Amino acid sequence: MNKADLIEQISKMTSATKADTERLLDAFVDTVSKNIKKKDGVKLVGFGTFAVSNRKARVGRNPQTGEEIQIPARKVPVFRPGKELKESVR
Repeated sequence: MNKADLIEQISKMTSATKADTERLLDAFVDTVSKNIKKKDGVKLVGFGTFAVSNRKARVGRNPQTGEEIQIPARKVPVFRPGKELKESVR
């Protein structure tokens, strides 16, 4: 499902216009992004948590040459599914 499909589904479920639904979805994504950047994260009980994770520096390998390369430490966004979401997938 892509963004347009998601907007269409939400629009049908809420009887809102597609334009309104797109603005709401964009606002949600923007809010989550800003909170993750501030390291606050976003917790949606039953659905999951959006947060930042720190990855340690490590040694990797170039698949073409087999040469070892240093991969620097960095911060990455993560999503941890909640209990209800996990159970709905099972």
